[in-house]
Amino acid sequence: MTYFAFLSAVLALLLAPGPTNTLMGIAGARGGLGASAKLLPAELAGYLTTILPLTWLGAELLARFPSASVSLKVVAAAWVMFLAVRLWRMPGDAQNGSGVTAGRVYLTTVLNPKALIFGLVLLPAPADSQFLPRLGAFCIMVMVVAMLWGGFGRLTQAGDGGNRRLMLVQRAASIWLAVVSVTLITGVLRA
Repeated sequence: MTYFAFLSAVLALLLAPGPTNTLMGIAGARGGLGASAKLLPAELAGYLTTILPLTWLGAELLARFPSASVSLKVVAAAWVMFLAVRLWRMPGDAQNGSGVTAGRVYLTTVLNPKALIFGLVLLPAPADSQFLPRLGAFCIMVMVVAMLWGGFGRLTQAGDGGNRRLMLVQRAASIWLAVVSVTLITGVLRA
């Protein structure tokens, strides 16, 4: 895969709405870009926790233990549904803090299905000379995209009616997370 194709694929996946991006957007809406920036280490650590072992052992382990993939999807779906319910119940008052913790961002990112694609498909094997440069580019893109989502969330607070818009964004994000969860479970049941 060319470097440009790698960057394009990673960027497209990172920009796509998902559980981690939803949390970063909500953190930005409720606590500003500073709240999103404080969560960057948790998101990056979450991706690396899943991606690095996958680049070394993932394909072989999933081939040997296909039930591991199913288990991971079920756990991810349950966690995403838990987040959807919590987000639905969260008050629509931006003054109450972000409500998004580093622990939630970390666990959500570890269980994010995108991490499987990064670790098993897009990143080369660690022995490849392009592994470190591509891993570095990946880490930079994670941080940039997280701040974009945080900035998008912050824009919901511009002008009058910010708390009302925040509640609408939270409800829409909650519904989106529920759809992601149901999609993951549906995929497991079809397999």
